[in-house]
Amino acid sequence: MTQIAGSTAAASLDPPTSERTGSGEQRGATAMSVPQAKQMRRAYGFDEVAIVPGEVTINPAMTEVSLRLDRFEFPIPIIAAAMDGVVDTSFAAAFGKAGGLAVLNLEGVQTRYEDPAAVLAEIASAPQAEATSVLQHAYAPPIRPELIGERIRQIKETGAVCAVSATPANTKRFASLAKEAGVDIFLVQSTVTSARHISYSERGLIFPELVEQMAPVPVVVGNTVSYSVCKELMEAGVAGVLVGVGPGAACTSREVLGIGVPQVTATMDCAAARDQHYRETGRYIPIITDGGIRSGGDLCKAFATGADGVMLGSILAACEEAPGRGHHWGMATPHADLPRGVRVKVGVKTTLQQVLFGPSSRTDGTENLIGALRTAMGMCGARTLRDFQQVEMVVAPSIKTEGKQIQLAQN
Repeated sequence: MTQIAGSTAAASLDPPTSERTGSGEQRGATAMSVPQAKQMRRAYGFDEVAIVPGEVTINPAMTEVSLRLDRFEFPIPIIAAAMDGVVDTSFAAAFGKAGGLAVLNLEGVQTRYEDPAAVLAEIASAPQAEATSVLQHAYAPPIRPELIGERIRQIKETGAVCAVSATPANTKRFASLAKEAGVDIFLVQSTVTSARHISYSERGLIFPELVEQMAPVPVVVGNTVSYSVCKELMEAGVAGVLVGVGPGAACTSREVLGIGVPQVTATMDCAAARDQHYRETGRYIPIITDGGIRSGGDLCKAFATGADGVMLGSILAACEEAPGRGHHWGMATPHADLPRGVRVKVGVKTTLQQVLFGPSSRTDGTENLIGALRTAMGMCGARTLRDFQQVEMVVAPSIKTEGKQIQLAQN
């Protein structure tokens, strides 16, 4: 596991030396007056760390960047997020042809409307102040079960691997429909997922039973940020775990709920769980860093901290092929009672080919992501992503500002 040194932000519980030399009564009174402070450890995001180049370098063309998810292998380790501004059936086909995996949201406009084009246009054209209410209205009609099978079949007909996503509340209802329609990979996603959920339901969603029910269709589960939860999910038999709570460009969970862990620390903790699970069982379960990746540099850091794959939303929403017309919003944005997202405008400014493979016409790291990953791996002497997970990293809060005064002034 990649190690990043840091200090523990915890208050000392020892009284000063002068006070410790007093009588037992005085010492007791002093000790009682010291607050028992909550202890916190330091957590890191992408902007606070850097990758250290290796002692040996290799040709980037010699690197191997594939992602294996159960029996499926993808030439590139990128998953397109299950968001309506990113993935529809045609985007899923194009992304599959490019070598990645796109996930369709089973609870979005694609399964509520026979022809969602008009709805997507309305969402894209809404004034910013009205965007959330327009989204809530667009997601008010019920999900049509027949459209679930239809969308899956449309993706399958293109030859692409078909992955779909549902929230835990609807998984029992939609999982069997998706399997019947021939889905290849099934994702269960929520803001926070745990292996043990307490609810009013007489019998909630039990992951080992879902995994058995869906076999041979692999089940990927998210999202989480902790070692213990990640390990429990893996022990439940899932085929992959999504890592990240609240880092996405369109997500406001951290503002609304105050919950989340920066992605570098979250990825490291879940990578440690994956490695321990592998040592105990011989079963390697990939982790996918989901959210917070704005550039090739962030993407490279995600892999260096332990990710096997990454899930992207806003970067892909800017592609001509994406259905959101240059807009991006999360799965929780249209929530009827507590929206935890916002529609963001990313603009239509690139193509899928350019984002993934270049050639790049931009200097901000939002194009040729695979080229950036291969180049970083080459500079570190890492032939495979597993090798890249072992590279040295440092805490570097000045990594983006050191020597960049002119750039910062111009921007």
